[in-house]
Amino acid sequence: MEESTEITVEAKQPAKKRRLWLRILCIALAALILLVGFLGLVFYSVWNDEIATVSSFKKLRDRNDANEEGSVYRMDVKGGFYFDKLLKQGGVKNDSELIQFITKNITRGLIKMSIKETDIGCSSFTATAKNGDRLFGRNYDFAKTNVCITLSNPGGGRHKSFSTVDLNYVGMDIDKDVTGLMNKITCLAAPFAPLDGINDAGVSCGIYMSYQGGDETVATDQNDPSKPDITSTTMLRLVLDYADNVDEAVELIKSYNLHDSANTSFHYMVADASGKSAILEWVPENGTDSTDNDGSARKLVVHYNTGDDYLGVREANADFQWITNFILQPGYYEDGDEKAGEDRYDRIYERLKATDGVVENEKAAMDILQEVGRRTWNGGGGVTVHSAVYNLTKKTVLWVANENYGDKTATYEYSLITGELKTAE
Repeated sequence: MEESTEITVEAKQPAKKRRLWLRILCIALAALILLVGFLGLVFYSVWNDEIATVSSFKKLRDRNDANEEGSVYRMDVKGGFYFDKLLKQGGVKNDSELIQFITKNITRGLIKMSIKETDIGCSSFTATAKNGDRLFGRNYDFAKTNVCITLSNPGGGRHKSFSTVDLNYVGMDIDKDVTGLMNKITCLAAPFAPLDGINDAGVSCGIYMSYQGGDETVATDQNDPSKPDITSTTMLRLVLDYADNVDEAVELIKSYNLHDSANTSFHYMVADASGKSAILEWVPENGTDSTDNDGSARKLVVHYNTGDDYLGVREANADFQWITNFILQPGYYEDGDEKAGEDRYDRIYERLKATDGVVENEKAAMDILQEVGRRTWNGGGGVTVHSAVYNLTKKTVLWVANENYGDKTATYEYSLITGELKTAE
């Protein structure tokens, strides 16, 4: 009996040890799960807006390399994306500072970004539909590139908006689709790089190359130490997020030093649902194209479509306005100087003047954009990457990719009221 008892006791010892190690393993595993869950919770709490935004990034239309057409994407931006923080710190003086800000605040230093130089055409105009709706038309002329329809609803007193972003600006290869998590994370910079858009107050804006600086393009680079700083595309974001009308947009812009993006000179247009519009140009006082070689010496000049301040070269007190790629300021050019885009400017003027700026509807406004589209107008050499007609009264968008006018699969409609984006099919 005693021998049997000893064997039983000894047999129980390994079993106790196994149970003890099993308990330790379970505790360790539970602790690990809690740690992973905690880290996941911390990660999500820090990155939740970025995660939701990246998750919304999707392709709407495939590229067509044979026809020099990039892909079209959509991204729904969740949260404010630190734009208030950028303004509170005094803005940024150039694209490098903007990239540093984006990298630090959005990707936490994990992703490197870039903003590339550009050479773009573009046209815009305002018009009135027969039913009284105010319209803003815009062509973005460039070359094959990927674009992203960027939908923003930051809250906190900022406006909801629709904008179009050329993903080449944020470093995406124009000859490839945007694939992979890292590239999609890089596209989180898109809210800082709108080219045109509309907000839910019925304010639209656009950017247009102005080819300033004589033989060499010189970017505007103001340096008033009493003012904060802003770049071209962040200025458009400022308008879309905060402006209720043209007057507010102009006052906001006046309060900043402008530093043109992409080492390129631009001028800008803004319009609202009242029918008021303005073209904003930065030119040297009493300067000309041949002497405009110092971007820091330029001052803001505002050309309104109506009133005594209008300084257009075709039509005063018109109920419409239009822009291409040359400076409107009287005296800037000498007789015989080439004015980039003047032929398109004249065609738009002829079409609008014939009807006193009234068009049938958004489709008729799109027809004017088609007439001066890059393929139609130049017969080749690049493409109008997108054409948009913004209804400032109804807060809706009619948007066409890569001059595929009449192709319902390439035509998108969006409402800032309902938030619905759909093809015209």
